[in-house]
Amino acid sequence: MIDDLQALPARLGRPILAAWNAKEDLLDLLALARTHPDRSTIADRLFRFYDRCAPSGLPELERLATTIDPWWPEILAFIRTGITNAGSEGTNRVIKTTARDAYGFRNPENQRLRTSCATTRRGRGHLNPA
Repeated sequence: MIDDLQALPARLGRPILAAWNAKEDLLDLLALARTHPDRSTIADRLFRFYDRCAPSGLPELERLATTIDPWWPEILAFIRTGITNAGSEGTNRVIKTTARDAYGFRNPENQRLRTSCATTRRGRGHLNPA
């Protein structure tokens, strides 16, 4: 893939390759979760990610890097503990989607039951073990 991207005209291949490399650097950083890495390993991978984004001149990578920066304490907590709030965020998304789907319904009890049903394991297609 790298050879194919480098064979393209520079205005096309370089930005794609830079974005792909930055993505891989970010994934390498996040892959440290649950491995109990030391501070220097985390710092090295974070630096590699930022160092890839900074000289690229791509607004998308600059925006990604400036998004990572304010979220760094939460990302670092995930890397150190492996704990994430993805489950609760997913449940909140389902609740909001269900509420939007039911906009205009007049019975609040039906809305509550509908949300409750959508957020249970059975409502999401999971069967209880017998």
